[in-house]
Amino acid sequence: MLFYTAKRLMMIVPLVLGITLITFIVIHLAPGDPVEVQTEMSLKASAQAKENLRKLYGLDKPVHIQYFEWIKRFIKLDFGKSMVDGQKVINKIFETIPITLIIALLSLILIFIVAIPLGVYSATRQYSLFDKISTVGVFIGFSVPEFWLALLLMILFGVHLGWLPISGIQSIDVSNMNSFERILDWIKHLILPVSITAFGGLASLSRYSRSSMLEVIKQDYIRTAYAKGLREHDVVFKHALRNALLPIITILGLSIPGLIGGSVIFEQIFSIPGMGRLFFSSAMSRDYPTIMGILTIGAVLTLIGNLVADISYAFVDPRIRVRK
Repeated sequence: MLFYTAKRLMMIVPLVLGITLITFIVIHLAPGDPVEVQTEMSLKASAQAKENLRKLYGLDKPVHIQYFEWIKRFIKLDFGKSMVDGQKVINKIFETIPITLIIALLSLILIFIVAIPLGVYSATRQYSLFDKISTVGVFIGFSVPEFWLALLLMILFGVHLGWLPISGIQSIDVSNMNSFERILDWIKHLILPVSITAFGGLASLSRYSRSSMLEVIKQDYIRTAYAKGLREHDVVFKHALRNALLPIITILGLSIPGLIGGSVIFEQIFSIPGMGRLFFSSAMSRDYPTIMGILTIGAVLTLIGNLVADISYAFVDPRIRVRK
């Protein structure tokens, strides 16, 4: 198992390099110039001043030279300084990444504890009223745009009912609250973002869980287990569910990039000071170092998430790590 894990860890290095190369090229091919964005409000900025700014940022060099210089800094975990405020990019990312990871982790837990039992129960009660209702609910979940649903829930729970806050991660008067009230206030602020972030994953994973369980419970060994007189609970959770988890784990691992990437939209909608919102503002101002830093960190987190899914896959089915 250690050899399998070490081998998968080593594969992350060339993947990260490939992702950073493609990202760097795409950023520089995209329309917009950081210097033009910074000086568009300054009518007195001369052509010489703009040229000096390009030299300061290293934008006057060929793209491949800029990339190799970025790689040399990246090896030292130095992502450079922001073109907007001059702060170190790594510090800006470390300030914003905790809340993004917390929302992604809570969403993943919510998806796991709701979608799998829902899919398993639907599979064991195929064509029942519950199965039909959950199927309709899942199709609605697939078809409803999440940003639109987020706006509807903000209007309902935030504006009309006043039950939940609709922006930020804490109230303005948080300094007057005791510890318990602060935790409660923080939870209230996270309910809508976490629910909306998990919404798409709930629909897809519950369907995969249902179809995977349906395939497993039709196997001969499951019928044999029933014929031996085992209780349904033991057959489903001790014999069927473990085999049905294999494709589910894969889908769960593949949902991690969506959770991290989706933070760009949801953090902007809910005004959450996370990495996604930082990426949006950096993209609008063409802040190349910050964009590269966020995308690289996001890529590494995604690859680590897939690695965890692969290791879990090997734990569930030992034949996989033997073949590897």
